[in-house]
Amino acid sequence: MKWYVKKFSELDTLTFFKLAKARVDIFVVEQECAYPELDDVDILEEARHIYCLNGDGEVVAYSRCYLKASQVTAIGRVIITEPNRGKGLASKLMNESLNVCKSLWPDCKVQLSAQTHLTLFYGKLGFKAISDSYLEDGIPHTDMELAQ
Repeated sequence: MKWYVKKFSELDTLTFFKLAKARVDIFVVEQECAYPELDDVDILEEARHIYCLNGDGEVVAYSRCYLKASQVTAIGRVIITEPNRGKGLASKLMNESLNVCKSLWPDCKVQLSAQTHLTLFYGKLGFKAISDSYLEDGIPHTDMELAQ
């Protein structure tokens, strides 16, 4: 397995298709949540797509990082594809994502909008809740920030 970090403009069409399909398969189909999964963040010049492919070129893990606001970066769209869950890849993906944020935006806070049932996982990585739980597209979420 190999990790990649690319801007939208660096992704070939087949790779972006595979990444988008994996996101839709999980967030829209598996989680039964109809919402605009693809958005303008994907194409921002400062956004980075972090992903891992297996030896067959299939998506294993994915996230995206971007500058959300002045002095704030965000990690989002965090996924591990179904056949690859339970193998410790989520922590590896988050470490890759945090490294990207620290490298590109060293003086910025790192935030994410966690599905509330995953706050303990993100807490183990150093994130702290900065909001109460709220519904986003019908799914409970909690805003979190990396403790500094």
